[in-house]
Amino acid sequence: MIKATPTLEPRILTPDLWSTINQRLVGYYQLIADWIRENALELLAAVAIGFAIYFILSWVKRRATTIATRRGDDGALATVALRAVSRTTRFFRIILSVELVNSFANTPAPVSRVILVLFTIATVIQIAIWLREIILALIERRAQQSGTEHETLQSAMTLIKLGVSFALFAIATIVILDNLGVNVTGLIAGLGVGGIAIGLAAQGIFSDLFAAISIIFDRPFKRGDTVTYGTTTARVEKIGMKSTRLRALTGEEKIISNSKLLEMEITNNTQTVYRRVNFVLSLVQHTAPALAVKVPAILQEIVEAHDGEFIRAGFTTFAASSLDFQLVFDVPSDDLDVMFATRHSVGIAIVDRFAREGIEFAYPTQTTYTASPDGTMVMPYATPAALPVNPPRKR
Repeated sequence: MIKATPTLEPRILTPDLWSTINQRLVGYYQLIADWIRENALELLAAVAIGFAIYFILSWVKRRATTIATRRGDDGALATVALRAVSRTTRFFRIILSVELVNSFANTPAPVSRVILVLFTIATVIQIAIWLREIILALIERRAQQSGTEHETLQSAMTLIKLGVSFALFAIATIVILDNLGVNVTGLIAGLGVGGIAIGLAAQGIFSDLFAAISIIFDRPFKRGDTVTYGTTTARVEKIGMKSTRLRALTGEEKIISNSKLLEMEITNNTQTVYRRVNFVLSLVQHTAPALAVKVPAILQEIVEAHDGEFIRAGFTTFAASSLDFQLVFDVPSDDLDVMFATRHSVGIAIVDRFAREGIEFAYPTQTTYTASPDGTMVMPYATPAALPVNPPRKR
């Protein structure tokens, strides 16, 4: 026997349903009327206390707004906290005042449950608003400390605000639904899958964006710095949301994505505390030992006279045509032009001082001897000194 499947008919506001709703409303009304009549004094006291709490919270909000405006320092942590307090909503202040006096008024259970639900919703939303204000204020505070990169961060602030707001209020919605007894497992899974899909679709853009924010926050370099990465040395001209533009020392413009730039080892030449200079001085091989001994002291005197920091100087090696000495000193400045000027002055001073001391610089020399076919030397050639026929014997 085949049973007929019952058809689902839409629910219509029938007279019976209207009667049920009307009875419930009458019951709630009677309950609230009895509560007000039986607890009139307690209710009046609760209302007075509630108004007092509301006005106190409103005064605190206005005071925080005034102080934050007067301070003018948006980057200070105290100002950030005051700005967060100033974002307290009126709905939260009202519900908080009601919740604080709820226990003094002997509130009926149904009304108390409604107040609790509203208080939960207001509290979660208010916490999300406070956190959003604090996070964005801290980001702006870091942007102000970053100087010239503030404009780059401002360009990304729209996406940052959107991302922070979506994340916080999505979490707030889940917390509210969970407190109301709703099963949020499917919602969390859906948000997770959606986030993964968006991340995979735009991973290149997000990677460069986060790299730009990392550059601004960590500040390995800033606009105007001269950096070296790979085999390129260039000056940073602009840090964008996706790429960084640099001007090479030879004049051409270099463009590299932020994520790839951070993967390399970067040398920030602008952050150099001092500039080191190395001189190799080649003296003629017939330099007298008495003069060679004086060379380190002479070099130290010259370096210190030109505001350099003497490190070391001394003989290094016997070269093919010279006696080589090395001078190492530091110029206490990160300015490349200052280093060039100091190196120039020290070099000229060495040339002048060596000339006055009789110390000669070496240069590559080569002697050529010419011989006839029978092996006889052909003039000109150096004539060896004549040796004595019978040299005296040593005793």
